[in-house]
Amino acid sequence: MDRQDRIFVAGHLGMLGRAVVRRLKHEGFSNVVTATKDELNLLDQSAVHRFFRQGEFQHVIIAAARVGGIQFNIDNPVTLGHENGMITLNLLDASHRTGVERVMFPGSSCIYPRACSQPMQEDDLLSGPLEPTNEMYALAKIFGLRMIDAYRKQFGHRWVSCQPCNLYGPFDSFDPTNSHFIAALLRKLHTARIQGTGRVECWGTGNARREVLHVDDAASAMLFLMKEYDGPFVNVGCGVDYSIREMTEMIADVVGFDGRLEWNTDRPEGMPRKLLDTSRITELGWAPQIELKTGLKQTYNWWLQNGGCNEIPVSNRLVG
Repeated sequence: MDRQDRIFVAGHLGMLGRAVVRRLKHEGFSNVVTATKDELNLLDQSAVHRFFRQGEFQHVIIAAARVGGIQFNIDNPVTLGHENGMITLNLLDASHRTGVERVMFPGSSCIYPRACSQPMQEDDLLSGPLEPTNEMYALAKIFGLRMIDAYRKQFGHRWVSCQPCNLYGPFDSFDPTNSHFIAALLRKLHTARIQGTGRVECWGTGNARREVLHVDDAASAMLFLMKEYDGPFVNVGCGVDYSIREMTEMIADVVGFDGRLEWNTDRPEGMPRKLLDTSRITELGWAPQIELKTGLKQTYNWWLQNGGCNEIPVSNRLVG
């Protein structure tokens, strides 16, 4: 990758897309192209093809996706399957037809079977049934990973894909009904502290385990793979997981909530465990740099500095 190459980042206003753009600029790439939803509808094949013909991109990074938390996944399976499938098809087809040299497609750790052996290896893909609560999103991501493999096989494209674990960080969605668990917990526990609530209800048993990665580390890994790697998809993570209970207690400490955590076992909690085998990318020479507690503090401070919960009084108590 030359620093003067034209690089299109699809989904640049999302958490991952913003991190990718930050990383590209940090590494000196000066010809980064983005487009808002008003400027380019990724569900419109003709519009995507026209945009690519005019853009003459050397590289494309696909950070665009329709995402949500566990309840959104349960309530909107068609939306997740259709929109993510169409976005992927349109971007890959346009990249092929306009001769894009390198494409990066990130998947999601929910692509692995619900009862997958731990840690989850790349070869475990499609080895068993998926977690029902996010099946359609997982299938759309599996489709993208397999399409990258198909383009490599049929046309010899040097395109790559990766498989990040759960991501968090600045510009995550803190929507109370449509956010992933770290952002949701930061908001919920912060709200409880500000309002003086002595208890907070948490979903599930707290025993499910998750591996999480700061989004800036994920962006670093994606660019590393685009520059250094040409092969099948690669897991991206930190190689360490925590129980939801452990992370909730860590977040409570970060936001200063000292009340009681109550676990509602009637609520869903998804896969029992999601830990990636990251030996392949480790052997390639990449490793994450942001420790979890540091990343949680950074994310919480970013949220406070950008308004926090607008509907409640926000204490600008930044944490160190």
